[in-house]
Parts: sequence; C-alpha cells; structure tokens
Amino acid sequence: MNIQRHAGFYVVGIAARTQNSAERNGSGKIGEIWHELLRDNLASKIPNKTGINLTAVYTDYEGGLDGHYTYLLGLPVSSILNVPANFVAKYIPGGRYCVVTSERGPIKQVVSETWKRICSMPVAELGGIRSFRADYEIYDQRSADPEKAQIEVYVGLR
Repeated sequence: MNIQRHAGFYVVGIAARTQNSAERNGSGKIGEIWHELLRDNLASKIPNKTGINLTAVYTDYEGGLDGHYTYLLGLPVSSILNVPANFVAKYIPGGRYCVVTSERGPIKQVVSETWKRICSMPVAELGGIRSFRADYEIYDQRSADPEKAQIEVYVGLR
C-alpha cells in the first residue's frame, strides 16, 4: 500500500445504486453492471476515453460502509461532452488515495477479499480516515485472466 495524490478526473460508463448488504446476499447490482458492459461491448461506445483500463467507481455514499452508493463501471475520459444516452459521467475528486493492490486469484474472490482487508484496516495503516467521496478500482492487464486477476483499489482519504 502507498499513498498517492492525484488530480481529479471523469469516468463515463454505466451505473446503479446498491449497498454492501445487497451485494453480499446476492441481490446486488454489480454483477449485472459487469455482465451488461462486457456482453454489449459498451466500453467501445464511450467517447473521449483516455485508456483501456476499466475503472469501477464507488461514489455518492449514503451512510459510509452500510449505506447505499453508486457503482459505476467504465473508462476515464478527457471530456464529458457527448456522453451517450444510458451512460453516466462521474467526477473522481483529486486528493489523497491509499492504493491497495490485491493478491492474485479469481476476480470475484480478490475483489471481495481486498475490500474486506480495506474495511478492517486501522486508520494508521490506511494512511488516514476514509473520505467516502469516491473510491475506485483499476482493472488493467493484470486482470485480463479472470482466474489469475490482480487489481488496484484507490481508497479516498480525508
């Protein structure tokens, strides 16, 4: 883990409101978002993209860990002009982020285990208090094989 500072940026993709309890009990929306994006090759329809690494954004938090939040899956963009219908643009604020790299393994497992680790980290280990403004995951070439995936999670800090 390390602490990074970065400027804000936009991500365009598809989104839904969900909460951790729904994701744990199988009634969540994150799997549906992934399925729709990949099945319909929606990433190819995002204008102004600045790269090919899928970015999963957690934002618009209500109530911290237990409340609802918006989950958006898409790509970073250079502009939010001409966002297609049915797509959403979200701004990831600049600031301090704790970067947590997952272990390698099946994608669903490494994502879940990494977030469990993050949620149990003491403030000193995390590098600060979570801001609950925006957190995001990067899915790059290390996650191309879903059985041997590795991701990076950026946790927003105050």
